[in-house]
Amino acid sequence: MTRTMTRYLRLTWFLGGVGLHRLAAYRMDFVLGAGAFLVRVGIQTAVVGLVFRQVPAVGGWSYHEVLFLLGFSLLPRGLDHLFTDQLWELGRKLVQRGEFYRYLVRPVDPLFSLLSERFFHPDGLGELVVGAVLVGYAGSELGLSLSPVQWVLAPVLVLCGALLHTSVKLLFASLSFWTVTSMPAMYAANQVSEFSAYPLDIYHPSLKALLTWVLPFAFTAYVPCVYLLSGGTGLLGWLPVVTAGALALALTVWRRGVNRYEMTGS
Repeated sequence: MTRTMTRYLRLTWFLGGVGLHRLAAYRMDFVLGAGAFLVRVGIQTAVVGLVFRQVPAVGGWSYHEVLFLLGFSLLPRGLDHLFTDQLWELGRKLVQRGEFYRYLVRPVDPLFSLLSERFFHPDGLGELVVGAVLVGYAGSELGLSLSPVQWVLAPVLVLCGALLHTSVKLLFASLSFWTVTSMPAMYAANQVSEFSAYPLDIYHPSLKALLTWVLPFAFTAYVPCVYLLSGGTGLLGWLPVVTAGALALALTVWRRGVNRYEMTGS
């Protein structure tokens, strides 16, 4: 097991370098992608600012607390985009066009083979940088002082959030083994994930339940931020359980889909 893990870590390092080389070769594509991302985040931040010009708090959250939540939500999302954005291709065309077979003939795990074609996606790098800047700025304005335990747990919270994003994406992408294409479902789930950038307290109870227990995006940002900002541990104990459960479900659906995959005829 140790030898296998070492091998995959070396492959990840090598293929990550290939991904960075690809970005250097197609600089305009990187600039356009980064520019579009910055515009989107800029609009989100501006909307938050406009709202707080009219009211002092939203759902009990101040302006800088919401800004902290918005920034933190970009960290697990960015980490997910950095390594797993190729899953969109699975949902979009790989099964439909009969191209998935190439991942089954390579001498590595099919899932790793699939993901490795798009390591270090530029959107992920941008989200990590912008998220870190927003968190740092908002935390400074709030005078936030984390305890040693919170400092230790913070990277774990980001990692768990990234695994949740990946699990949901993998689950819906794997449905393409049965439906040929699953882009509509993936897109819908991705749109729902956008709600995680804002306080859960402002939503209807039915939407809160959806974001907590069905598509658990609340655990990617809201639950960690409540803990980091106030020390509240209400739902925090569920985070490892929900993360492990979501990942296990997604991997189960993936494996069953791979086992039933058949190439398309002509």
